[in-house]
Amino acid sequence: MLAASVRAEEIHPSLWRASQLASGRAHVVETGYPALSAELPGGGWPLGALIDLLVQQPGIGEMRLLQPALSVLDRPIALLQPPQVPNGLGLGYIGLPLARLLHVKAPKTADALWSAEQILRAGSCGALIFWASSAQSSSLRRLHLAAQAAETLFVMVRPLAAAQEASPALLRMALRPSAEGLMVDIVKRRGPLRAEPLSIPLQPTPILLSRHARLSRRSFAETAARSFPAEVAA
Repeated sequence: MLAASVRAEEIHPSLWRASQLASGRAHVVETGYPALSAELPGGGWPLGALIDLLVQQPGIGEMRLLQPALSVLDRPIALLQPPQVPNGLGLGYIGLPLARLLHVKAPKTADALWSAEQILRAGSCGALIFWASSAQSSSLRRLHLAAQAAETLFVMVRPLAAAQEASPALLRMALRPSAEGLMVDIVKRRGPLRAEPLSIPLQPTPILLSRHARLSRRSFAETAARSFPAEVAA
């Protein structure tokens, strides 16, 4: 009875009960989405740790999802290997002016991993968003350890198939487009599993506001209606 009455965090900050969200880690930044924050340990994006955003295709809204957190950081934001050249008008529209961003290009995967580690160890950036098509588990562990040296929001945007692989990330989420924004499946967190996806409304991109846009919102809704792959959810 005595052991049961002792909170896991009192034994060690890194411990938590599997039936509840971990609360020992205090270094987070607010997500800007109350429904999402309520499902994350500490109530926000963890700082000084690896976060995995798993996507079927880059550019489905990951920057808009992160925008509320990025906008409150007081240090530069590094974009490493983004799938497209950063669009100044589009980023400015969602509140991320180019003056705050660093576009980092690397010719090879090894160079990109090295650059990410140096940025994290330097601690001069408030956030590092790294689009990586592949990464070995040993490289992920090095980056996770490097992230712990500074209060940096470190996010890797990786293929959805990577959900099948082990990762040292404290938080892993799979993103799917929906009519209003994104459907978010929490693949891994410091706490109990969540079976149901979260619907996160996002600020629309400028192209959706243009009369010349050729994108169909109906197609996004049909995509969102599809269930998350059972083997990934497991």
